[in-house]
Amino acid sequence: MGIKLPDDIPSSEITPKEQYLSRRKFLIGSGVAGLSLGSGALLLGRGKSSAEQAQPLTGTRKSKWTVESLGGDKLNTKSEITTYNNFYEFGTSKEDPAENAGSLRTRPWTVKIDGEVEKPQTLDIERILKLAPLEERVYRFRCVEAWSMVVPWLGYSFKELASLVKPTSRAKYVAFTTLKDPKQMPGQATRVLDWPYVEGLRIDEAMHELCLLCLGLYGEVLPNQNGAPVRIIVPWKYGFKSIKSLVRISFVETQPDTSWNKTNPREYGFYSNVNPEVDHPRWTQATERRLGELRRRRTLPFNGYADQVASLYAGLDLKRNF
Repeated sequence: MGIKLPDDIPSSEITPKEQYLSRRKFLIGSGVAGLSLGSGALLLGRGKSSAEQAQPLTGTRKSKWTVESLGGDKLNTKSEITTYNNFYEFGTSKEDPAENAGSLRTRPWTVKIDGEVEKPQTLDIERILKLAPLEERVYRFRCVEAWSMVVPWLGYSFKELASLVKPTSRAKYVAFTTLKDPKQMPGQATRVLDWPYVEGLRIDEAMHELCLLCLGLYGEVLPNQNGAPVRIIVPWKYGFKSIKSLVRISFVETQPDTSWNKTNPREYGFYSNVNPEVDHPRWTQATERRLGELRRRRTLPFNGYADQVASLYAGLDLKRNF
């Protein structure tokens, strides 16, 4: 019998997180865990050690992107944000990253920035942390599987990093690459994707104020399972565009390959803007389920950021260029 991966499951069938946790608690408490969960107890221990690595990020400041700016949405809890993730480098279920990401070593860490730039550089993570003032930005985060959350990310606009290397006029796109190391990222031993994970943006998207070079959440450094030590957040696009655990950023002249588009171009386009009018072939995108809620809510065009980013796509057919 074949294993059913998360992308094969309609969003309407996704088990609410609270229900999953209550079942797990019952299994562990009743002693059934030893029979049915196998090594699950060991994995839970690894996840806990990963969480214990959390360190506060000091000197951060508030931004205009607050809960209030979202018109009444409320923050998801830190527990929800850090225990329900897509990060296939650590497994294909939503709980796998929190359980397995303790193997990732985030110090030392460097990011190579190259391509069509005047000043190519390799920066260590401490330099990246100090390159610009860190802001708390509360963004909606929408997964292609039709679940969403509201997260207080910490970081600064990607354009601050770009200004350091000075892209040339030939730079039309930005290509991003995740770490490839199966010893640290056991999911890379599988063939679920062609590793390393790669993503890309048009340069005007990357240079938009909303595009965040993200270094933390909830006042602390990024947990491993959320993309430590540095990732991108593009709040108007589906979550898989917000690549994690960056090791390379290349400014390029032609549209770069992206992992999910290479794997299944019929279902995952290069742009992947949140668009309630363009359904995924296997489920609707017109509605979504916010973590912590049972009801479904209407999906907003560009995830609610149309006023800020719709002009980037003037004249572009967003159904053809999905």
